[in-house]
Amino acid sequence: LAIGFIWLGCAIAWIILGSTILVRTGEASSSLMQEVWGLWGPPMQQAPPRAVFVETKKKRERATMTDATGRAYETEVVRDEEVETDIPLDQSDVAVKLALAHRQKGLLWFATYAVDFRARYDFVNDSGADRAMVVRFPLGNAEAVYDGFEVRDENGDKLETRIAGGIAEWRAIFRAGEHRRYAIAYRSRGTEKWSYQLVAGTGQVRAFTLALDTDFAGVDFPAGTLSPSTQRRAGNAWHGEWTFASLVASQPIGITLPQKLNPGPLASKITFFAPVGLLFFFFVVAVLAAAGRRRIHPLNYFFFGCAFFAFHLLFAYLVDHVAIVPAFALSSLVSLALVVSYARLFVGWRFALGEMAAAQLIYLVLFSFTFFWSGFTGLAITTGAILTLFVIMQLTGRVRWDDDAPASRSAGPDPTARTTKDQTA
Repeated sequence: LAIGFIWLGCAIAWIILGSTILVRTGEASSSLMQEVWGLWGPPMQQAPPRAVFVETKKKRERATMTDATGRAYETEVVRDEEVETDIPLDQSDVAVKLALAHRQKGLLWFATYAVDFRARYDFVNDSGADRAMVVRFPLGNAEAVYDGFEVRDENGDKLETRIAGGIAEWRAIFRAGEHRRYAIAYRSRGTEKWSYQLVAGTGQVRAFTLALDTDFAGVDFPAGTLSPSTQRRAGNAWHGEWTFASLVASQPIGITLPQKLNPGPLASKITFFAPVGLLFFFFVVAVLAAAGRRRIHPLNYFFFGCAFFAFHLLFAYLVDHVAIVPAFALSSLVSLALVVSYARLFVGWRFALGEMAAAQLIYLVLFSFTFFWSGFTGLAITTGAILTLFVIMQLTGRVRWDDDAPASRSAGPDPTARTTKDQTA
């Protein structure tokens, strides 16, 4: 009960420390994120162009009028209203290249990228008449910077565009049934993720192809996005293609860039998991000490818990000034030195440097190190727990707990115990 109470107190201390780390990380991340967006641009979401023509239509509506006597009455009036109508985007051929560059701002790392965008769009005037069309290409967020932006027609001639309100606009006459193709290109920058909105205005995608190339292999797809039709990896590069003959969908295409390991979130995860590692340590040390006829007082376990807590406390504040790996190594050495130098005073150097140091190395250092392996932490810890059970069972399987436990020896001779002669017989 005393050891359990000590473990519970340590767990509460770790919860408080982990919450403090989360608050510190959240405050720093929100403030630094805005600065990064100002320097490199926010996450980009590109949408396809729209080609619209304007028609004047008669609209009938009820209106309240007043006669000469001041009496109100309702009547039907006809008004002219300008209505925009889209013509379909008949074909899209998009090619995008992303180049990853991790940027450090303050104590956090951010995934930034350079994007090279090139696309060809084919419109068809199926309205049955010649139309004066306005083609609009959205440029995304106002913070984004576009370098080398240009629009060319099917002859390769560069078109004059007017840019206002985050939209590039140009005009052309479309004959009835005529197809017009435009090539659009630009270079820009963004942060964290890139996406392409398939639907803009018409609600249907025809003959769509998007080829995306990256100089990194760790590609992930955000929730609610369409997965590629085909994809392949080649070393540290990735290529994906989205191909649709005809599609009605509201989901965009998007990828999330790989994130570098940030010290704040890592320290908080390790801290919140610490009670599990301490529980394993207490279990292994208690069983091995009892099997080896060594008595360890509950107050000793209290200092063991404090030494474990010292690792997380030192690591949480050391990563503010030192790189993650050196901070982790230094915190591990300090905690190991605390436990071994203390335990050798009452269990001896052999047990302190052997069983206790090995247990701390496994359940504090290695268990914490598994959080560096994103996606394999749970499996690594489960494997360690099963191996622990196996090793302890093998080491203590021949121990006669009723004869060899320290508590049994201190209570005096057992009248029911057999003598050595009886056991031999």
